[in-house]
Amino acid sequence: MSPYALSMLMSSLAMGTIITLSSTHWFLAWMGLEINTLAIIPLMTKMHHPRATESATKYFLTQATASALLLFSAAMNAWMTGEWTIMNMNSYTPTTILTVALAIKLGIAPFHLWLPDVLQGLDMMTCLILSTWQKLAPMALLILTSHQLNTNLLTLMALASAIMGGWGALNQTQMRKIMAYSSIAHLGWMALVISFAPGLALLNLMIYLLMTSSMFMMLMTLNATNVNKLSISWLKTPTLAASMMAGLLSLGGLPPLSGFLPKWLILQEMTKHHLGALSAVMALSALLSLFFYLRLSYMISMTSPPNTSNANLAWRNKNNLSLINPILIVLSTMLMPIMPMLLM
Repeated sequence: MSPYALSMLMSSLAMGTIITLSSTHWFLAWMGLEINTLAIIPLMTKMHHPRATESATKYFLTQATASALLLFSAAMNAWMTGEWTIMNMNSYTPTTILTVALAIKLGIAPFHLWLPDVLQGLDMMTCLILSTWQKLAPMALLILTSHQLNTNLLTLMALASAIMGGWGALNQTQMRKIMAYSSIAHLGWMALVISFAPGLALLNLMIYLLMTSSMFMMLMTLNATNVNKLSISWLKTPTLAASMMAGLLSLGGLPPLSGFLPKWLILQEMTKHHLGALSAVMALSALLSLFFYLRLSYMISMTSPPNTSNANLAWRNKNNLSLINPILIVLSTMLMPIMPMLLM
């Protein structure tokens, strides 16, 4: 792709998100979401492969449906209240439609089936953008309208996301699909707490962005698109493989790594609201995710292929770590242990 076209598309992505984040009018928010969608589709199809075209088509149809529902809910709310303001949405039907629209945008269960298929047909960099940057605008709208959304529906979808995110990745061998189900599970935790403590959902989103960004960058460095390639990463770059193992355990929420912090705080908040049974189910669903993260960590550290020739040991010849990778790795794994020092 031409550098001029790439810079224009990336600028459009940034502009669409900034328009949505800074808007108080539903039409402006919808326009920002549409700019985001239209800007990322050429990035999806830059590989000129039928699988990439299929992913872009699925993504466009899904996002167009969600945008139509969002505009319909905003128009219905304007018809009932006479206002297009984002913060003024009190009617039951528009808020329910809005909840469904944002769930489709984000890939929250039961509207999650498009996300693994779309990610599987894309290159790693586009997967990184789709899993991180593209979540910002819909999540901002979800946080802005968190006190007006249908709480019962959102809680049910959050529970389904946490369970399906852990269950769906158990039999996957492709890393992009595993990261997609990881995204679904993390979004379930955010959707669960967003009605009770939006600040906690924002903290969870920030830590999720750090962990997912560092994981995708490590996968790009190792060129590991499936579990078999991941299992030989220790021979290529032992330092990066050890960092990836720590990142996977952090994604699974294993203490004392960074991923444990939001889960701990969310469970604490849920028990404060006397939702002990729901907290127990969410904690058990986290064990499903932790199982396949542990399995991947085992494959990285405890298994090695029969061919142990020194010809493939890239770590002896060059350093594959970029400048930003070590920073992201430290933040995504050690944020919780170093937080008391930062607060002193």
